Amino acid sequence: MKKVLSLLVIGLLLGHSFFALTLIKPLSVDRAVITDATATLSNPRRSFMGSVDGVHTSGQSVIAVDDPAGSYGIETTVEALFPGDSVMVGPNGDETVESIPTASGQNFVITGGLDEGASDDTPVIATQSGDLVVSFTIGSSIPADGYVKVVLPAAASNYDDGRPDYNAVISNNGFDSNGMTISNTKAEDGTGCTWSTTGPGEAFAAASGSLTYTNVTTTQCTGGTINVTIGDATKPLVNPARVGSIGSADVYQIEIATYDSSDILIESRDVAVALVEGVLVSASVDETLEFTVAGVTDDSGTVCGQTRTSSTPNSTASTVPWGTLSSTYAAATHNAQQELTVSTNSSSGYKVYAQESDQMGLNGNECTGTAPSSGQYTFGSNYCIRDVGVGSISHTTADDWGTTPSTNYGFGYSLEDITGGSAKFEYTDGDWNAKQFADNQGSESETDTDAEIMTQTTGPVSADNLYVCFRINIPSDQPSGFYYNVIKYTAVPIF
Repeated sequence: MKKVLSLLVIGLLLGHSFFALTLIKPLSVDRAVITDATATLSNPRRSFMGSVDGVHTSGQSVIAVDDPAGSYGIETTVEALFPGDSVMVGPNGDETVESIPTASGQNFVITGGLDEGASDDTPVIATQSGDLVVSFTIGSSIPADGYVKVVLPAAASNYDDGRPDYNAVISNNGFDSNGMTISNTKAEDGTGCTWSTTGPGEAFAAASGSLTYTNVTTTQCTGGTINVTIGDATKPLVNPARVGSIGSADVYQIEIATYDSSDILIESRDVAVALVEGVLVSASVDETLEFTVAGVTDDSGTVCGQTRTSSTPNSTASTVPWGTLSSTYAAATHNAQQELTVSTNSSSGYKVYAQESDQMGLNGNECTGTAPSSGQYTFGSNYCIRDVGVGSISHTTADDWGTTPSTNYGFGYSLEDITGGSAKFEYTDGDWNAKQFADNQGSESETDTDAEIMTQTTGPVSADNLYVCFRINIPSDQPSGFYYNVIKYTAVPIF
């Protein structure tokens, strides 16, 4: 009996001692000392999922979203849809949102219209996707052939079809793996780590409720920050559709853990990632165009190769007053100039056209046609100073008028660039290259190919300018009187 009691006492003492030891140093299963853990989405926008409201026909560009929500997703307005988004409308994929007429309305506009009709209650989906980078600093070494594991939430079904997933309860919603494999993921960095790219334990698996990434290090990781990227340009991770209200983020938990080669947990930590609508910051900038016509009044200098003197006509913004013309051509008295300047914020530049109302008629009489009916100045029963008729000169073709026109009679113009390089041609392209102005009475359009005088297609531009150089020459028997016409300039920005 004493022996039995002694054994019982010894057993109680040993048990008490063991219990005391466990209180002094409890066993550690998960030390949870991962630090500085973050999860960053390259695109944190929620995907847009709604339904088509009513039948839409091929070519239709205004698309309506169901309200109340139809069979797909949650969206009943276009508040979470932005211009430039790629959107699926029924059987039509990759349509581009051109504009949102009213942010809180049901309609949006696509570029070009639908290729195919879309039935009522078919999906309207604008997928938002990108890569996810999970960064964390380990507190305990990962031994050789140990691994990291990152687990993302996923829906219970359709979690690998490349479409956004939706469930009214966030715990049943998640990311779509979009058919990615381990080649679309990677682990990097960490001190001493050598991340496997083909070895055992390296995998990406999609299953009901979770997307799991694992990657083995073939050497011991002793510390440092490890970066895990899930998704790439080829197979981006697809963000879920909205569960909460507009402007209130949906928060998803991501599990990070490290294991040894025997699948024993070393440490773990959860991080959160929040998805919310982007903020469309918009502003309108009015199209601008500044166009000025200025006279040239210098009594010296050379413009379009012609020397100005005190005898040279001084133009204004609205007149080119030749005064009394001599039938003997002189460079100083038979040439005049105006300066044109254009500025615009158009990304595609601008064009400037010039057109005369008619050729210069005596007392403004009509000069029928584009060339005299006889001689140098007769147009039917009227007299006119003709448009220059030398070589192949026309309102679209420049040709050489010559430095001293002599018997080359008429009225025409040439150009000289000042800044911008916008002149359609220049006087230096020949001895004195010139054109006629497009003749409105003769049905010559200033918008004909090569009829414009200034063209710039690489805008925006600031203060492009040039000289328009007028020249006139008349025969000795030109009937006396007052001749005139009107020239109009038209500046057109290209938007």
